[in-house]
Amino acid sequence: MDYDPKEFLLFALAHFGIEAISQEGNLVMLEKGYTIEIEGKNLFKLLQAGLVVAPFADVETLCQFIKMDQKG
Repeated sequence: MDYDPKEFLLFALAHFGIEAISQEGNLVMLEKGYTIEIEGKNLFKLLQAGLVVAPFADVETLCQFIKMDQKG
């Protein structure tokens, strides 16, 4: 399946109700100082305040992680 990982990520974020504040190249900035770096079709690196939180190979798991943190 050929798709744009950034477009897929933005779609997933919107589906989970997570607002993308801005985008720059392969970076998507979110609230709470989060940034998602798109490293490949199935690799996303979550950063907070410039520090790596965790790599994610699954967009749904990434979004669930962010949603859980937003509740806290």
